Amino acid sequence: MLKLATLLLPFCAAALAQLSPEETWAVQSQNHYQIRANITYGEQNNYETKFDAYIRRDVQDPQPTLIFIHGGGWILGTKEASVMSIEPWLEMGWNVFNVEYRLAKTSLAPAAVEDCQCALRFIVDHAKDYRVDPARIVLMGESAGGHLALTTGIIPASAGFAQQCPGGGFTGPGANDLPKVAAILDWYGITDLVDLLSGPNQRGYAVAWFGSLPDREALARKVSPINYVRRDLPPILAIQGDADPIVPYSQSTRLRDALSSAGAPNELYTVHGGGHGNFSAADRVKIYETIAGFLKKYKLM
Repeated sequence: MLKLATLLLPFCAAALAQLSPEETWAVQSQNHYQIRANITYGEQNNYETKFDAYIRRDVQDPQPTLIFIHGGGWILGTKEASVMSIEPWLEMGWNVFNVEYRLAKTSLAPAAVEDCQCALRFIVDHAKDYRVDPARIVLMGESAGGHLALTTGIIPASAGFAQQCPGGGFTGPGANDLPKVAAILDWYGITDLVDLLSGPNQRGYAVAWFGSLPDREALARKVSPINYVRRDLPPILAIQGDADPIVPYSQSTRLRDALSSAGAPNELYTVHGGGHGNFSAADRVKIYETIAGFLKKYKLM
């Protein structure tokens, strides 16, 4: 067997060399993680919403867990295309859930908000199956995913977006409450939808998400994280470039100011001269140093 393994090594190396960096990383990560792909967590409008779960193989006790939500303006994007965004978390040894949701072509607003809240409930309800520590769940998303990370973590069940979620094991007092998360990492997310529907900050992707729905502004206010700011929120770290052409930088500064005024724990990390993601390697190192400090501050690392 040893001789056979020695003979096979050059062929394995050659095979890996033919893979893209993403494919090579995925193959290697399987040695450390069990990957459960396309787990259905909900079904609405004849559409099954799914996530991919990356569960550590070498531990049996509950683990700190990242729930990641991809971007794309609620109209584009897939969980598969965003897989490299979760690589640092696997390197840190976290369990990770990479979540999809209904895009506008399937269901207009507020479907994506509903789906992500249901994903959180499903994951917490099945925490033992996935070795998730419910007290150490961090939500993270980019762009529209940043918005959805915020809406998932701060909009209460009383807003009505979680009504379609399966009840699962939620019984007794507070059964209708959404699970609390330990922190939220918002990468250049949208915080005020009304601001993007008309006027100087109007954005086509926001208009497309609401389509021809009646009372668009009322619904936009209802799905805007900035309208749910209060003191008892989980810690929030926002990350954005101050030259972002896709999401106005003011979306992050206004959220920071509102959170600070309310006494809610928060930080804003500004990438000076940075655009809509695609940050330099040096900037990303600084961002993840900031994330590590943020997590340590709240005893999540």
